[in-house]
Amino acid sequence: MSSPVSRPATGPAPATPERRTTLVASDLDRTLIYSAAALGLTTPDAEAPRLLCVEVYRSRPLSYLTEAAATLLAELADRSVFVPTTTRTREQYGRIHLPGPPPRYAICANGGHLMVDGESDPAWHARVRRALDADCAPLEEVRARMVGAADTGWLLKERVAEELFAYLVVDREKLPGTWVKELADWAGPRGWTVSLQGRKLYAVPRPLTKSAAVAEVARRTGAEHVLAAGDSLLDADLLLAADTGWRPGHGELADLGWTAPHITALPERGVAAGERVLREFLARTGRA
Repeated sequence: MSSPVSRPATGPAPATPERRTTLVASDLDRTLIYSAAALGLTTPDAEAPRLLCVEVYRSRPLSYLTEAAATLLAELADRSVFVPTTTRTREQYGRIHLPGPPPRYAICANGGHLMVDGESDPAWHARVRRALDADCAPLEEVRARMVGAADTGWLLKERVAEELFAYLVVDREKLPGTWVKELADWAGPRGWTVSLQGRKLYAVPRPLTKSAAVAEVARRTGAEHVLAAGDSLLDADLLLAADTGWRPGHGELADLGWTAPHITALPERGVAAGERVLREFLARTGRA
């Protein structure tokens, strides 16, 4: 088992910790919820699982989980401190409506915003900004390098998220095989990491981590055990900091064969992996 998540201090700890002492921190996209393109259904249509839509974008359904997973998630939220932990912006996270009660805590922008009852904690965000200003090249410098080196033949969109990090939407089939590594080699000495997830290529400051924000939630809630799941390189720090973790059989980490002693690499891919992750979480919180 790995070492427990460290507990950084931001403000006073609660006088009375929450009753539930297991914290479950899970990535969302391609870990718990899936777009139609990422469902990975392999059974005959007549045997496909019933799906629940949990996100609508521009009046169209966008993200799903299985109905069985929805039941599991509602139970998990009742038995633990469940913390959605995503690279999505606050606006993008706000479109998601998960089963069960709204989580009190959520982590957006890869740790840049710690949401408490739907609002970003200003003290936490200020702390993150200070770390980025001290240790990383400016966002505009990195964004300019990304866009300037991109080719309009495969670049579809470019975006800045929450004034914290940048990403490109690309045509994966046309993206040159060496381009991501070249960008990563340039960004690394400047304090930034690069991650390719589906059609999105992220450049994220190294101090901007999910694990730091999860550790703060653990401190505030008095959680004694942290479980985690994720599929991308941006989830690696979260998984390493948890006591126990899982990764699906798809995604960036699976493609790299990434693992650690306390991490289980699941064989399931697509939406079936999301259901399996929830079953594993529940088994570890005392209910299989």
